[in-house]
Amino acid sequence: MPEPAVLRLHTGDGQVLVTCGRSVLYRYDAADTGMRNLAIVALTDAGRRVDEVASVFGLTATYVSILRGRAKTAGSAGLVRRRGRPRMLSDRQAAQARGWAAVGWTQQAIADRLGVAQSAISELLARLGPAPVQEVLPEPDTEPDTEPDTGPDTGPDTGPAQETTTEPVDTEPVAGSARIGAGTFACRYAGAVLLHAYLDRVGAQAVFGTLTGGPARRFDDLAVLSTATLGFALGIDTIEGAKHLRRAEAGPALGLTAVPELKTLRTRLSALADGADPLQLQRAFAARMLAADPAGDPVYFVDDHFVPYAGARPVAKGWNSKRRHAQPGRDDTLVVDARGRAVVFGTGEPTGLASTLPGVLTQLRAVIGPDAPVLLGFDRGGAYPAVFTACRDAGAHWVTYRRAPLAQTTATPRRSWTVRDGKRVAVVLADEAVQLKGYGPARQLTLYEHDQPVLQVLTSDTRATGASLLCWLRSRWRIENMFKYASEHNGIDALASYSMDIGPDTRKVTNPARVAARTQVKAAEAELTTAERALPQLLNSDATPAQKNTALPAAHTRIEATARALEAAKSALRPVPAKILATDLNPDATRARPRLARRGLHMVLRLLAFNAEAWLAEHLNAYLADPNQYRTITRHLLHQGGQVTYTTTAITVTLDRPDTPRIARALHLLTDELNHTPAHLSGDNRPITYHVTPA
Repeated sequence: MPEPAVLRLHTGDGQVLVTCGRSVLYRYDAADTGMRNLAIVALTDAGRRVDEVASVFGLTATYVSILRGRAKTAGSAGLVRRRGRPRMLSDRQAAQARGWAAVGWTQQAIADRLGVAQSAISELLARLGPAPVQEVLPEPDTEPDTEPDTGPDTGPDTGPAQETTTEPVDTEPVAGSARIGAGTFACRYAGAVLLHAYLDRVGAQAVFGTLTGGPARRFDDLAVLSTATLGFALGIDTIEGAKHLRRAEAGPALGLTAVPELKTLRTRLSALADGADPLQLQRAFAARMLAADPAGDPVYFVDDHFVPYAGARPVAKGWNSKRRHAQPGRDDTLVVDARGRAVVFGTGEPTGLASTLPGVLTQLRAVIGPDAPVLLGFDRGGAYPAVFTACRDAGAHWVTYRRAPLAQTTATPRRSWTVRDGKRVAVVLADEAVQLKGYGPARQLTLYEHDQPVLQVLTSDTRATGASLLCWLRSRWRIENMFKYASEHNGIDALASYSMDIGPDTRKVTNPARVAARTQVKAAEAELTTAERALPQLLNSDATPAQKNTALPAAHTRIEATARALEAAKSALRPVPAKILATDLNPDATRARPRLARRGLHMVLRLLAFNAEAWLAEHLNAYLADPNQYRTITRHLLHQGGQVTYTTTAITVTLDRPDTPRIARALHLLTDELNHTPAHLSGDNRPITYHVTPA
């Protein structure tokens, strides 16, 4: 009898055999999925059942049917699907990119033309390089040139020389740090040129000139710093967000043919940060800001701002007041003036306002001078005698809320009043002098509402009226608004670098041995209390005198034994330290310390952008009179399009007219005001004149 023709699959030595009876139908490598799928489709087309073929190959009948459908639709190409991400560039586009690179196009220009990221072009050229450009052959009836070829042919000949490139070269803008000499340029960020009115007043060019980071290859450091500042003002959270700016259209807003690329910004900012003192840089900007536009009132607000960290590095933990639990992160301490403008800042591991306030107060004194009057307002987080003493040593008055519970008042409540924004504000306060442990005499204000005390304020200022001090302390929301706004629109919470230094954890932590020893002391105290309580209970019991006399020695013995045990527990507790090094508890304990230099420089640029926008918003609102929306309107105006005209003697910015009439009117009046004291671009001496397109 002949052997039945049964399909079988044999695997060995990396090969797969498909047999039918004694005949070998297919042989292919075990890793060759395309040949496997081709065999499956061929067997089903030869009349084998789908379920039979699926069982032999260890697949489902549904998948075999899918393969048959792919083969019918796309042929053999449909049987092997490309794995991984699809290619960003086709073969034709890759050839075009290599050709354009060979004739001098920059990577960003090629990326813009092909609609891909600059990194894709960079990776392509690094892997394959530019396409070789064939030299132009002479015409048959002419003699070859005797001079060496020094560049592309720009003569009138339009023959073979033009066929060597697919796109004209002269469409590519000038590369590098070329500054604009003359011309008219369309700019979708023309509204951002308004910020130069503030940057010029605070001397951004002179302050930036103090930074050095070695020689720059293409863009000068002033262009890099100005681009980053403008980007933060336009709303990018990180430097990586600069890739979303249109380089050719953002350039005219800074006097450049094109702003630096992302890689240039990242590299140069890192080089500048390595040799910079960000805190000194911020103090320089703050001093120039306060000198050019004083706040009017010597009131400053200070507060801590916790920034959580969600990475895997073992960074220090702090208290996140928004989520009400401890988590890894860093701590920023900022000081703002009475108008909510950022003055100085400090950054580091999470500690608390009581630890960070003396440092920022020293910076504030360096900005405003050693003898300038200061009233420092902060919340209960800094209401400690050590903070009060630091303020007194720095010659600064302070005002804060008293920590709970409220102290008993001895003064009679009286009405106190002040004037705020042209309105009279009256409150009922009990004003008295108190003694603070660890500090000394202070002034206490107790606010009454409906004849009941609701809060208490402590201050060292004895001259100002109680209502004025209370109103200033209530105005502490200005620094909270600053944190909220700058976090949302200027990215002060964003990481600037993932680089961290990993080292031993040298901080002191709670000693578990001390905790255990204290537990023993508490247990001994509880046992002694129980033994002492048992003696009067025995004497007052219903037992007979004989029974009491019999039980008394045991009760006294128990008291003496528990007293000795308590004394022994206290003796064991005394030499045990409350805190020990984390490495003593765990020799492998490590701690990540972020490198704060680069983030500090980014923070300076972010705060500069915040202050510039705040200054512009204040001047716009003088004509807009919209206290609820003026910051949002100003932020949108920074993205207002227009054109920038450069001549040899002046720069003219023509802004597109806003659609809303009241905003257009306010913008027109603002430009008239700015034109009275013409500003200058950083690195350019030509005055700027602003105009709004007529209706």
